[in-house]
Amino acid sequence: MLRLTMILFSMISTALMGTAIIIVLTLGWVDLTSILASAAIGFLLAIPASWIVARNIA
Repeated sequence: MLRLTMILFSMISTALMGTAIIIVLTLGWVDLTSILASAAIGFLLAIPASWIVARNIA
């Protein structure tokens, strides 16, 4: 299950980080700190999300 979680993490983290960055840019927060913080939040949210998806698949 760990292998499936890691494969899903690579896809889910990219999607969540991209979504978070788009939200930040849409709000007009175009400084580097906001962009990096949103990417970090997307990365951290992808950890439990990928585990939950992998658990539901397996």
